[in-house]
Amino acid sequence: MATQGEPSTPSLTAPPPSARARSRRLTVEIWIVMGLSLGRSGVYAVVNILDRLTRGPLGDQTATLNPPLSERPYWDLLYQVLSLTFALVPVALALYLLSDTGRNPFRRIGLDLSRPGRDFGWGLALGAVIGVPGLGLYLAGRAVGITVSVQASALDPYWWSVPILILAALKNGLLEEVLVVGYLFERLREKRWRLWSIIVVSALIRGSYHLYQGWGPFFGNVIMGVIFGLFYCSKWGRRRVAPLVIAHTLIDVVGFVGYALLPAAALAALGLA
Repeated sequence: MATQGEPSTPSLTAPPPSARARSRRLTVEIWIVMGLSLGRSGVYAVVNILDRLTRGPLGDQTATLNPPLSERPYWDLLYQVLSLTFALVPVALALYLLSDTGRNPFRRIGLDLSRPGRDFGWGLALGAVIGVPGLGLYLAGRAVGITVSVQASALDPYWWSVPILILAALKNGLLEEVLVVGYLFERLREKRWRLWSIIVVSALIRGSYHLYQGWGPFFGNVIMGVIFGLFYCSKWGRRRVAPLVIAHTLIDVVGFVGYALLPAAALAALGLA
């Protein structure tokens, strides 16, 4: 405290930003995070579907997931591990940004181990609710020609192929659920968006980056996004993304590993080859 006759020392503490300034900052932040991750994938998928539509019927085209990255097995393994690792950097960024209030970001969006049994139970149930109808929607889309043939894995049968596919499924679960549910819901709530507006935007983003597979997967993933968004905000979900990550991972594990291990005759019988 300055005595009489001494100049007062100005405060070095910046005043807190106004609500409007905070909202503007969050808007820019959301665009950056989405532009570095799933929003960018959505833009590429939109361009890809337009490209496909100019090439001919979607039913005659193929999309390959989990392609090999090298002709040499161990270099392929190294590239696969690096690809999975760097794909999760946006997840780390989103969690870091969500810690801006001093709260633990993992607890903030329910990505912790505080309720493992409950989370796994709900994840298993959601995986069944989404996975079985999703397969039916894919087959229906193939039947009417609005969905491309999706090759879930093009990896050669090395000893590490199945572990890599499982890790790829986990990567998808973490990347999509943390970003388009946990992060996006938290930030848009801070901007005072209405719940249904958040759910619709989140679901449309989810659908957009699946457009390269055709219209069937687009609508299927929009429906999935609505269900996951409603669950996340419900009294059962309690704003926890862990069940959603588990459900998403299980769906992709079944799709990726099943495709890799089933013989060609079985895949053909199921309409998947």
